[in-house]
Amino acid sequence: MKELGATLLRKDAFSEIVIGNTAVVRAMIEGGTRVVTSYPGSPTPEIASAIKSMPAAERPFYFEFSTNEKVALEVAFGAALNGHSSVVFFKSVGLNVAADSFVQLSMMDITGGMVVLLGDDPGANSSQNEQDNRHFARLACLPLLEPADAQEAYLMMKEAIALAREKRSAVILRMTTHVCHAKEKVSFGPWRPEALDRRPRFDSEGWNYIPLAASVLPLKRFALKRLEQVRERFEASPFNRIIDNGNAKRGVIAAGTARLSLLDALEGSAEPPDILELGTVIPLPRSLVMRFLSSHEEVKILEELDPILEAEIKSLAYDALLRTRIIGKVDPEELIGEYVPEKLRAILAATWPDLVAPPPSPRQAGRKVPDRPPQLCPGCGHRTAFQAVRAALEGSDITVADIGCHTLGYLPPYRMGRVLLSMGHSTSTAAGLSIYNDERRVLCFMGDSTFFHAGIPGVVNALFNSHNVTYVMMENGTTAMTGHQDHPGVGRNFNGEAPRIPVRSVLEGLGITNIREIDTYQVGKLTQAVKDAVAETGFKVVIAKHPCMLKFTREARRKPGWYARHVRIDTGTCTLAHDCVERFGCPSFQIIEGRAVVVSNDLCIGDGSCRQICPSGAIVNAERA
Repeated sequence: MKELGATLLRKDAFSEIVIGNTAVVRAMIEGGTRVVTSYPGSPTPEIASAIKSMPAAERPFYFEFSTNEKVALEVAFGAALNGHSSVVFFKSVGLNVAADSFVQLSMMDITGGMVVLLGDDPGANSSQNEQDNRHFARLACLPLLEPADAQEAYLMMKEAIALAREKRSAVILRMTTHVCHAKEKVSFGPWRPEALDRRPRFDSEGWNYIPLAASVLPLKRFALKRLEQVRERFEASPFNRIIDNGNAKRGVIAAGTARLSLLDALEGSAEPPDILELGTVIPLPRSLVMRFLSSHEEVKILEELDPILEAEIKSLAYDALLRTRIIGKVDPEELIGEYVPEKLRAILAATWPDLVAPPPSPRQAGRKVPDRPPQLCPGCGHRTAFQAVRAALEGSDITVADIGCHTLGYLPPYRMGRVLLSMGHSTSTAAGLSIYNDERRVLCFMGDSTFFHAGIPGVVNALFNSHNVTYVMMENGTTAMTGHQDHPGVGRNFNGEAPRIPVRSVLEGLGITNIREIDTYQVGKLTQAVKDAVAETGFKVVIAKHPCMLKFTREARRKPGWYARHVRIDTGTCTLAHDCVERFGCPSFQIIEGRAVVVSNDLCIGDGSCRQICPSGAIVNAERA
């Protein structure tokens, strides 16, 4: 990582093989960004990893992980109001959290300029939906650029920073999972550091920053006018280009990663269509698009997820009385998933059968490959917590999930948490499930990081309105699912030591008195605590506490005297009950031919949490190798 940091801080121009998330960090450096904020979420965490690789004393900008996306956006906004170029980044659904403030940005005179980097997730690789945040850009009247690869991510980030500063505006850079994580050789420019201007430049007299009834309409007119100015700039943007294949009959308009997949899908085509590649998506460069439409008989529009470009382009063509046939999404499957080359080839074959052949059917394997669902890590405290909660509840009781590693409790063998909306929802949803409910007890899960992110209002509401809910706080001391980022409860932040805000102290400070706190490895005690809590009325909290063992083990390996620990199966005692596999579900245990159970030493960390689950006591500590 030190080598990466040194590379990012080079003063001269250079080329390096990096992922898109790393490329945008170099663009921030070259572009003179001074403040960067975030809340972690895939596909963007590697941006913070690249920032972390630079020594703090040499880092040319301030960075923080904020408590949630709304706060991160507001910190970046405040810094930009003071004249400091800023960037905020988070994942697709993070914009939902930030939306209340985000939609106001176009009406503001943002002195230093501000870039909102969105990590959208077609295919829902790590998200609970496939939402297309181009809708938010149109709603908020903000310009949006959309790169197709790491090189463009770097160039467009530099353009977004410059445009935001020039127009004193917010600008969106929309990156998708493939762009964030795809690796290529990127050519970077030189970096000429400038001294930091610490003068506070916020001028509350120079602009109306209070959007009240009397000022909203003039501010909206200003926002629309500024957006039209950006449209004029986008008409000549080098990020939009036409690939002229000499085909006056057929053309394709493509945006985002669909542009790259299109080129792969067209390989071998005898008469490839002309292509208009769009990198500046909102506002649409209408004149450029109209010229392309007018010069072709048929035009297919390719964009991942929703038909946003399609709707606007068809509207333009209708108003201009064009006779060009415009082909948008004709199959519901075109609204779903990533536009990988195979999918685009199928779309093109359905549109123009003579253009490309449909992709070949997948080869049928001789043996069916077993499903490999996501797993809780070996030693995870959530696993033992689920054992305890399941033992404490009746079959009719209702459990509500939240966002985090413990969301995996929904999968077999645990079947814990039967409904999920968003971060922090579980307490409020559980409260609603408890109303008029005298027969089925309601229990909800939430992690400590999510508690600080979005969970506190729901807890306050449940306490304030005396909802009959048992709240299980799954405390593991980190933001585990997105890469072990710190949160306010651990005494550290991205930049070093920080005040620790203990979860229990916050709960007690809210006035909650019915709190039990047990280590999750103590399954019997935790089971009894949950039994006692659900039997009582009102709002109750059980803190199921154990450190994230993946993080704990990684840190332990760096300490002197560490050695690998494992458990083993005493075959003489084992009764082949298979509770270790079928009920406990630790991936370290595997069933082999003859139904014998073996332990994978590559996975087992020797924590021993499994020993209390085995009915025959056949799981024992292995001797030190």
